[in-house]
Amino acid sequence: MPTDGAEKSTAQAGQILELLWRHVLPAKPGTRGPKPGLTVDAVVAAGIALADRDGIAALTVRAVAAELGVRAMSIYTYVPSKEALLALMVDAVAAEDAPVQADLPIRDRMIAVATGVRTELLTHPWLLEVSPWRQVLGPARMRRYESQLRALDGAGLSDLAMDRAIAVLTDFATGNARLAVAAAGAAELLSDADWWAVHGPLLARIVPAGEFPLAGRVGAAAGEHHQAPADPDGAFAYGVATLVDGILADR
Repeated sequence: MPTDGAEKSTAQAGQILELLWRHVLPAKPGTRGPKPGLTVDAVVAAGIALADRDGIAALTVRAVAAELGVRAMSIYTYVPSKEALLALMVDAVAAEDAPVQADLPIRDRMIAVATGVRTELLTHPWLLEVSPWRQVLGPARMRRYESQLRALDGAGLSDLAMDRAIAVLTDFATGNARLAVAAAGAAELLSDADWWAVHGPLLARIVPAGEFPLAGRVGAAAGEHHQAPADPDGAFAYGVATLVDGILADR
């Protein structure tokens, strides 16, 4: 017999799913009447705009209400909780992803899958703070998964291998995007050149020169090439190409 907690969780999950799929579900009986001043879409758009500008830490129902110029309690008419709002926001930004071009070679289609994930995260960095585990699938994320599968279809991979390939490409793109977002945030405070002008001489004076010969040689070559501590864009291009080649070679 389900517990009160399980029943509550089921009810909450049902609410979120109905909101996510609201545009394809039939209208409930008795919902006709005057059109409300706000819509779920407007609340979600305000949440995305707030998170894009101020980060997810600033995302509260009260802050979204202020964005829309309404009282906080009125938001709950459209979205029952912050958890539901986040699920709706995650799905809404997934709708921005362009489908992978079907006429590209398979290798380019697979690279495009990872590039799409990375672009979404760089456009909306707050997504990096949302747990990817047990995210409820909405229509936009489901369409994107379908598009990603179509990009891999015909490559000679099994169904399980296609799913795993998408997961691996997504994980790599996410990790690289996290580094790129950190680099962009640091550059707003101090340029890489200025940072190295401070830390380079200190490291040269403190670190024993003969103890790390490989690290010193390779690090110096990389630093001179990148003119920065790392190169997220270059690492992504190299890494995703290597990943895709490995996946295709394992067919």
